[in-house]
Amino acid sequence: MRFFIVDAFTDRAFAGNSAGVVLLDEPADATWMQAVAAEMKHAETAFVVTGSEGPKPLRWFTPAVEVALCGHATLAVTHVLGGEQTYVTKSGELRAKAENGWVELDFPSDPPHPTDDDLSEILPGADVEYTGRGVENLFAVVKDAETVRTLEPNLEKLKHTWNGRLLVTARDNDYVSRFFAPGVGIDEDPVTGSAHCILSPYWSERLGRKELTGEQASARGGIVRTRQDGDRVHLAGQAVTVLSGELHV
Repeated sequence: MRFFIVDAFTDRAFAGNSAGVVLLDEPADATWMQAVAAEMKHAETAFVVTGSEGPKPLRWFTPAVEVALCGHATLAVTHVLGGEQTYVTKSGELRAKAENGWVELDFPSDPPHPTDDDLSEILPGADVEYTGRGVENLFAVVKDAETVRTLEPNLEKLKHTWNGRLLVTARDNDYVSRFFAPGVGIDEDPVTGSAHCILSPYWSERLGRKELTGEQASARGGIVRTRQDGDRVHLAGQAVTVLSGELHV
């Protein structure tokens, strides 16, 4: 089986978000895929069945659990396969296209619903203006971009809330964000495609524009272009393959 390591949402190696990509001829056992993802140690490893006709089955695993949706690993898969692709996933049918050095993903929109979650112990000292929830993630808007960039959240307390996943954002040019997910074994994700399914509808409505550019301000950093289209979000990013090889187990 061929595998690849791809840096997604970046145009240079050793930046963006690194993902494993494993090409399968037929569906694989979930326990085996989880073991491979744990061995890879990337935020997510994607497993795609390339031998099937029609939409390709696609699943994503962190080193600890399977997740229902992963943007950067889907971008990485499409970067490897090239062309136009349709995937069947736990989040429904997803479409993607690699063209002119960019990959565009067509994902379901996940607008946040306002909540009264108290994040004061998770984000000590942060001026939180809005709290909400998407399908899987807590969502917080803070006063300014500098707060996002310098956050030191209490990850132990976050780990034991709801799904243990928190997206923090603020206005900055268009917007800046960071994503913390100790609940699924990832203290901070470098660039999170699926998080922009929340960010796009929120900021598009607030800024009055459908097309935006978001910066995820992790140590590796990354850029995601978004286009809001009704109940869908089109995410675009670049990617670089840094390693390829074969699995022998």
